[in-house]
Amino acid sequence: MDLKKHSSGLGKKPALIVVDMINAFTDPECDLGSECESVVKANQELLAEFRKLNLPILFTTVAYHNGEQARVFRERISALNILVAKSHWVDLDERMERKKNEKIVEKQWASGFFSTDLHDLLQADAVDSIVVTGLTTSGCVRATAVDGLQHDYRVVVAEQAVGDRNQQAHDANLFDLNAKYADVESNHTIIEMLSACRIN
Repeated sequence: MDLKKHSSGLGKKPALIVVDMINAFTDPECDLGSECESVVKANQELLAEFRKLNLPILFTTVAYHNGEQARVFRERISALNILVAKSHWVDLDERMERKKNEKIVEKQWASGFFSTDLHDLLQADAVDSIVVTGLTTSGCVRATAVDGLQHDYRVVVAEQAVGDRNQQAHDANLFDLNAKYADVESNHTIIEMLSACRIN
């Protein structure tokens, strides 16, 4: 039996959470990366809209300072070991054109909320809802979206602005997120929703 789901939409003060659009994930030559040109462009579109409306934007990256951080996670996925703090691989893809006032949240696990100050930063800015974009849909995007709901934010996942190395995993996780944890919407719909926030 299907559960009835009610769309949450966005609140009065949404923030954009750009998950792990870093060189390791956007460079297809890297073991962690994939061909994601369309995802980059979709993120650029949403970044431009949030900047135009002067709404909060936060980026996440994954960076390890020593061998003990996220030890079990890294044992499972050894490719993560290239994500050394201050290395090229953990830097944001320059196509994101990050501005000085846009914060970077450093994490060691999948969720942008787990053992970070992301929630505190959002609360300090009176954020009540989040749009989640980035890489990868089945990993850090999903974990961040689920944790966003668990922190009582309305969560919207931008369908074109997320991606995965595996198309089946991408599709299945978007289906599951939309069924239980978030509204999965197109860039066009999200931009319309942002316009409604501005009017209100």
